[in-house]
Amino acid sequence: MKNIFLTCLIILVGIPSMQSQNILEQTELDVKVQNFLNKNRNRWRDLNIPYSDGKLLYDIILQNGYTNGVEIGTSTGHSAIWIAWAFSKTGGKLITIEVQEDRYREALANFEEAGVSEFIDARLADAHTLVKELKGPLDFVFSDADKDWYTQYFKDLSPILMSGGCFTAHNVRPESHGRRGMVGTLEYLSYVKGLSDYTTTVDNSGGGLAISYKN
Repeated sequence: MKNIFLTCLIILVGIPSMQSQNILEQTELDVKVQNFLNKNRNRWRDLNIPYSDGKLLYDIILQNGYTNGVEIGTSTGHSAIWIAWAFSKTGGKLITIEVQEDRYREALANFEEAGVSEFIDARLADAHTLVKELKGPLDFVFSDADKDWYTQYFKDLSPILMSGGCFTAHNVRPESHGRRGMVGTLEYLSYVKGLSDYTTTVDNSGGGLAISYKN
């Protein structure tokens, strides 16, 4: 009877796919995070990702069992909540970096309300400097900061990204040539697609997510 109740609850709140054992272990957190995400679904405006991209990041982490992640560009925390939620199931933790203190403080409050603070190491810092200092190994990266620095962030973190790991970058669309502010993302996409040790695709269902798996 208990299992039937939990299954019905999961269906009602719309929790994304995950292993059944972890569903039973984490149901209380799942419901708390999903309620937070649903309540705030239409308010993420300040340099945050759309809901569909958050779910895509979540699914990538779960499907590959990643546990060591870095996010460049926290903003107010939408993407980090999705990533941390996934890490709550794999036993992982996210380092997320934000340079603007007001966004950083708002993100901390959001992490607390969503119930995922223990899975996040949030740092107020300049990613240009901090990324170069990070120690590996990593198996997941999400880049969503200054677009002109995307290629450099990749070059800094690729050496400590494990084989089978995934480097994702937001607002990357092959058809965005000529669009203001997109030069950096096009240069980045050209760069990663030219690497023989990475396989890169672009998901255009949301804001444009370049997904690069290290061979």
